[in-house]
Amino acid sequence: MRLQRVLAVAKKDIRIYYAKGPVLIFGILIPAFFFLAFTMGRDMSETQLVAGLVGMALWFTATSISPVIGPWETRDGTLERLASAPITVTEILLGDVLASASVGVAITGVAVVGLSLVLGFSVPHPGSLGAGLVLGAFGFSALGVLMGAIPTDQTSDVMMLATLVKFPVIFVSGIFIPVENLPQWGRLVAYASPLTYLVKSTRYGLGTGESVLIWLLGLLLFFIAAFGLAVGLHRRTLPRRL
Repeated sequence: MRLQRVLAVAKKDIRIYYAKGPVLIFGILIPAFFFLAFTMGRDMSETQLVAGLVGMALWFTATSISPVIGPWETRDGTLERLASAPITVTEILLGDVLASASVGVAITGVAVVGLSLVLGFSVPHPGSLGAGLVLGAFGFSALGVLMGAIPTDQTSDVMMLATLVKFPVIFVSGIFIPVENLPQWGRLVAYASPLTYLVKSTRYGLGTGESVLIWLLGLLLFFIAAFGLAVGLHRRTLPRRL
């Protein structure tokens, strides 16, 4: 694998796709509206508020464009040029993930800085917070790329699947209700969500919660699993999209 090829795909994605409206809408506006709707009138700690907003911002940003890059390139014919170039499917998808993760971390990082200035809170463990954001961004982006393996040139087909996944997850990941307060079946569902691990690691970075290592490990394992599945499925569906 050559890093130059991966970086070239990532630069192409950022230049062409990430200047579009969905990044702003899904990465900033939707998390902000959800945040206001579910926190007004509720007694939530500052840490829980910030961790929830950070989690939603990264979750929606990293999965805003990554699922639809495949259908876009199939429709525009650019996928054929990529497939004929001396580059592997793994390198193409890793470039897509890198672009999505970079934009997600950038937008969420700005949100963290802005919230710290407005609310006046500190970050006792910035290294843990940063590690969680990076691992979460890569894992969420890999999930988006995995959903984009559907052999179609219609973005609506993929967005329907992405919507069915993205929105329910935020309600079972400890953002609005702590995982510890959920019933047993709810906790089982919550710990199947990678967003839960990001929220947990973010709270640790903000000075509360248990040891962060298990949550970071969970995010890393999720990225490995999601990216591995994405590579396998894209290899199978690529011939049907050319």
